[in-house]
Amino acid sequence: MLTKNQSKRILSLKQKKQRLKQGLFIVEGPKVVQEFIDSNYELVEIFSINNKYAHFEGKLTIIDEKELKKISSLVTPNTVLAVFKIPTPNEVNANGLILALDELNNPGNLGTIIRLCDWFGIKDLVCSTTSVDCYNSKTVQAAMGSHTRVNIIYLDLELFLDAQSYTMGTFMDAKASIYQMELPSSGVIVLGNEANGISDAIASKLNTRLAIPRFGLLKQTESLNVANAAAIVLSEFKRRSIER
Repeated sequence: MLTKNQSKRILSLKQKKQRLKQGLFIVEGPKVVQEFIDSNYELVEIFSINNKYAHFEGKLTIIDEKELKKISSLVTPNTVLAVFKIPTPNEVNANGLILALDELNNPGNLGTIIRLCDWFGIKDLVCSTTSVDCYNSKTVQAAMGSHTRVNIIYLDLELFLDAQSYTMGTFMDAKASIYQMELPSSGVIVLGNEANGISDAIASKLNTRLAIPRFGLLKQTESLNVANAAAIVLSEFKRRSIER
């Protein structure tokens, strides 16, 4: 049975301030919960409508569907909700291809980008301190467990880029098409804010400006969703790596 204190604690974790203060975040649904259980993330407590997780003695609370709905962030709760500790991120490996996000706002976009990093083998995802929290419940759901295989770190993006040997960014007005230029096997690729793109301060730190060309006859589409842009960019970089 769910206690009042348990309910209050879980509901508080919907706020970024409380996630940071307590060092905890929420994961929902059997598939995603299992991804985190099978990883290095530390399970704190688990709430389920069945006995599937009975082996987590001392951490499991059996609840009913009504109680699950009360604490869930999902429109249709899915049998289990778990609380995990937020880990300390690893240092970034500067020898590989790194994706960086400048003031990304949408939690669903971030979750999709984390999933894309996992798919394309990007080990490090660097986020500006003004980007949305990667442990937002919508981000965790969209990433579908890929947090467990991608190192996500928040830092001063300007200082980070100053220390890198090669940096790139996507721009609507860039002259160089990503399909026509030489692409390095390592470096930092920056994607910008959904509404405003890459900020001037970050743009000034970049060595190369990349464009994803429009192929429609009228070419009137204003922009691509940032997660779609990430998919195109990462796919092209990885395709080139296969051809080398």
